[in-house]
Amino acid sequence: MKLLSEPQVSEESHCPYIEGRKWRFSYFFALEVTAEELDIILSRGWRKFGMYYFKPVCSKCRECIPIRVIADELTPSRSQRRALKDCRDVRVEFREMEYRDEIFEIYKDHSHYRFNKESDEDDFRSSFYTRSCPAIQSEYYIDDKLAAVGFLDVSSNGLSSIYFIYRDEFARYSLGTFSALKESEYALSIGLKYYYLGYYIQNNSSMAYKNSFHINEKMDWNTGEWIREDYPIPVQNNRE
Repeated sequence: MKLLSEPQVSEESHCPYIEGRKWRFSYFFALEVTAEELDIILSRGWRKFGMYYFKPVCSKCRECIPIRVIADELTPSRSQRRALKDCRDVRVEFREMEYRDEIFEIYKDHSHYRFNKESDEDDFRSSFYTRSCPAIQSEYYIDDKLAAVGFLDVSSNGLSSIYFIYRDEFARYSLGTFSALKESEYALSIGLKYYYLGYYIQNNSSMAYKNSFHINEKMDWNTGEWIREDYPIPVQNNRE
């Protein structure tokens, strides 16, 4: 690993996940992170975009809970089986990271209709195509048209979902759910044990859906231990 900065702690600011809360995070910048080093980073609850690595260190809150699926024990729920059926004709490809204008157009579309945000190409490239560790992308085609793209990091024992984007015209397909199932399946196919979903936040509907994928493990911030959870708690699925 080539550290570009020592770990630092941010100033406290408005929490983007829970209204009325404040958040603070530890962060560092790095390049040339190996698969083995990334596995340690993920197992300790860190996330990343490009060469920017971070984790929450909020003084009065521990609601951002790292969550990962045990790939060979994933059992789709009824709604997830329905998503698989709805997407049975979707073609999925996993490939090396490759920037294309078409992908940025999907990102712009996704950011606009999901978050009402404008997008900057340089920021997009920096967040998703600055390759600081082993990484791949997943591509989803409907009638030979690129409908969605997932950005994934590859550690020595896990596949980590960084972000997922799709065209608004294909929203009815539940591509978010479908992609998580296919990416977990892919992790298993290349001999990896875990599929990391990032942070689960029970009180945020956009993040709570992650608990619907089982069997999963959640990390206890106090001990660093990953705790197995066998049975799902019904939640609204907003990845769709």
